[in-house]
Amino acid sequence: MSEPKTVKTKASVADFLAQVEPAAKRAECEQVNEIMREITGCEPEMWGPSIIGYGSYHYVYASGREGDWMATGFSPRKAAITLYIMAGFDRYDELMGALGKYKTGKSCLYIKQLSDINLDVLKELIRSSFDYISTKYPS
Repeated sequence: MSEPKTVKTKASVADFLAQVEPAAKRAECEQVNEIMREITGCEPEMWGPSIIGYGSYHYVYASGREGDWMATGFSPRKAAITLYIMAGFDRYDELMGALGKYKTGKSCLYIKQLSDINLDVLKELIRSSFDYISTKYPS
C-alpha cells in the first residue's frame, strides 16, 4: 500500500505564512491561523508544503489503509483560502446557510476573502467540526 502524500512536516508555519502573497491574503491567513489556534487549542503544524493543520487523528479504512490527518486546517491557495472542515458539510445546513459567499468540495471550504463571510459563523463551523472529529477519533 502506498504512503499518504500529505504528511506532517517540521517546516515553520511562520516562515510559510510570511511568504503568502499578496499581503492582504497573508493578513487574512494570519487571522485564520489565530482563529484556528484559539478554537482548537492546538499549535499549527505544516502538513506537506502548503497546508497548515491543527490537531490530528488516526484513521483506518475498511480496506485496511490507515494514516494520520489533521483535525482541521487551511491552505492559502491562489484562487481562494481553502479551509479543511473534516466533518464535511451535511450536518451543518443551518451554519452553511448563514456563512456567506463560499464554495465547497467534500471537506474543503473555499473562501475568496474573509469579508465575504460571517466570521462568527465560520468559527462555529470550525468548532463544531473539530469537536466532531475529536469525538469520532479520540486520541
